[in-house]
Amino acid sequence: MEPIRRRQLIDATIGAIHEHGFADTTVSRISARAGVSTGIVHHYFRGKDDLLEATLRAIAAALRRDTTDRLARARSPRERIDAVIDSNLAPDRFTPEAVSAWLAFWSQVPTSAQLARIQRIIMQRVHSNLVHALRALVPGEQAQKIAAGLGILIDGLWLRAALSKELPDTEFALMLARDYLDRQLREFRHEEFA
Repeated sequence: MEPIRRRQLIDATIGAIHEHGFADTTVSRISARAGVSTGIVHHYFRGKDDLLEATLRAIAAALRRDTTDRLARARSPRERIDAVIDSNLAPDRFTPEAVSAWLAFWSQVPTSAQLARIQRIIMQRVHSNLVHALRALVPGEQAQKIAAGLGILIDGLWLRAALSKELPDTEFALMLARDYLDRQLREFRHEEFA
């Protein structure tokens, strides 16, 4: 029952953050949204901060699993890059609730060593996965540059979605990320043969 209850509370936390904002998300609101007592929340988590950290860890773990699954199916360097892009902008991940939660967590990173550590790990994984695939297409320095640009672009798409009144547009976000990648690879090939 514990994994099910913890998942229920994490999902309720994401929903509460989306509905009320980070500052106004309380254990009471989370428990009400989950349909449980605040005592149940405190049974599984030490408090709001513990629950928020567990929520970010759960989001990060889902991203890691999805990326790993997609990478396992990829058959070429380009498919590996697309797997990383797709996992970060997947329709079931790039939702209004998830976007609200990420923005809330990002806002806490400067003052929370634990959340900052988790966010660094997420960013390092994305970068590392991109660089690994890109090195088969371009030299190491260029791979680092393109991976950094893609990571920044993906984060920017999440930020733009969080600040927009529109629903996140996965297809448009994927098109922008792939367009950036294609332009960078074309530019490298052009320089290489110039």
